[in-house]
Amino acid sequence: MTRQIREQLDTLIEAGELAAGTLLPSERELANTLKVARNVVRGAYEQLMDAGRLRSEGRRGRSVSRGSTTKSKSGTTKKAGAKSTKKTSKKSRKK
Repeated sequence: MTRQIREQLDTLIEAGELAAGTLLPSERELANTLKVARNVVRGAYEQLMDAGRLRSEGRRGRSVSRGSTTKSKSGTTKKAGAKSTKKTSKKSRKK
């Protein structure tokens, strides 16, 4: 169940249906809605946080991370807001 919830939330984030900054329901609220144990939802949320897809808003709950990965029009995956420049640092050029 944890995997299914995590994958569905990840799909919603990827599709843009859960935009960056969107607050998610509390663990208890989502668990009651889905009729599963609260620790199942907690596990899914924690896995998404570890993957950088969600962030903690303290007492407000959890929200979709602004740094979530998004698919570009070409189909490649990149961090949202990340610039695709290929500059090398001075240290790497000295080698």
